[in-house]
Amino acid sequence: MTRPFKVLGIQQIAIGAPSKDRLRTLWVDMLGLDVTGNFVSERENVDEDICAIGSGPFKVEVDLMQPLDPDKKPAVHTTPLNHVGLWIDDLPKAMAWLTAQGVRFAPGGIRPGAAGFDICFLHPKANEEFPIAGEGVLIELVQAPPEVVAAFASLQGAPH
Repeated sequence: MTRPFKVLGIQQIAIGAPSKDRLRTLWVDMLGLDVTGNFVSERENVDEDICAIGSGPFKVEVDLMQPLDPDKKPAVHTTPLNHVGLWIDDLPKAMAWLTAQGVRFAPGGIRPGAAGFDICFLHPKANEEFPIAGEGVLIELVQAPPEVVAAFASLQGAPH
């Protein structure tokens, strides 16, 4: 069977929670995404911050959603994403810094992942010791191989 299309990358991921505030703490404050817009729709019962990772053809949207009315449908806050994988240029440094900022990691530490890259996971739920987490979403951090780091660096004009 010949597929008439190719999946080229992640275009967007959408994450819902009762409030965008905690989502923004992780995605914007801790992970450094830029908020590039906001979308509000009564019909879709959503107040959504549109964030961006990367640029050009590598740009990925991360939509942080909260319901306008938690008692109405669609209930954008009750369908958390299973997990999302993010390329990271220096996984050990990222894990150490995020831990120091109060981000909770799932047990297991950095380890080889199914695709052969080193990985670790941000825990979906915060606790007293680590008050920042995925707000119901498991997030996989993936060590990018040198060629992926170089591709992203060349797009952004950064040295690699």
